[in-house]
Amino acid sequence: MRLKVCISIIFLIFVSLPIDAQCAMCRAVLESEEGQSTAKGINNGIIYLMVIPYLLIGGLAVFIYKKLSQK
Repeated sequence: MRLKVCISIIFLIFVSLPIDAQCAMCRAVLESEEGQSTAKGINNGIIYLMVIPYLLIGGLAVFIYKKLSQK
């Protein structure tokens, strides 16, 4: 049961809608650009940086769960 819940939570974390994650100043500067390629790159970079802490905490949670379930 718990394994199914954990897998469901992990699945929901990785399956999400694309979002714009820019601060107001970055957004104003990047929207004035033609083509919007730099804005897309900045958005992707922000999203990648945001995912790393979730992966680390998730890995730690799995490690702790496995250690506690062995006893």
